Amino acid sequence: MSPVAEVLVGLVILVGLIGVVVPILPGTLLVFGAILVWAIMTGGATAWTVFALSTLALVVTGIVKYTWPGKRMKSGGVPNLSVVVGGVVGIIGFFVIPVVGLFLGFILGTYFAELARLRRYDIAWSSTLHAVKAVGLSMLVELFGALIAAGLWLGAVAFT
Repeated sequence: MSPVAEVLVGLVILVGLIGVVVPILPGTLLVFGAILVWAIMTGGATAWTVFALSTLALVVTGIVKYTWPGKRMKSGGVPNLSVVVGGVVGIIGFFVIPVVGLFLGFILGTYFAELARLRRYDIAWSSTLHAVKAVGLSMLVELFGALIAAGLWLGAVAFT
């Protein structure tokens, strides 16, 4: 693969890493797709081993991303409906206040859904913090997997 093509693959991986943190872009899919294209174009045992290990990292962290934070929210007493309301308000917030509105909208939407459910400000805020921590944990787990995949790719490119 030419150096220019490898730089393009690297840029797509970088956009994918950003997409993990800013959930408007399909971050994990971009990282996966870029490494797949690189493996196809490069060929050989090293490229396919890197692709297999990257895929494994992305799949494992994808599973953990959806199971571990969900258990934390359940233990904190946060129902799925409140998180869904927070997500919808977050999406609306993204268009009202680009990027920052996503996070603010999620927090506000979750808080008001919990306030309507619990009728106490302090308990609603505590529940909202559990939801925010769980979503943050989910994001960190996904980022960890994407960084492992990107690191494997970068190591293969640097040492081959």
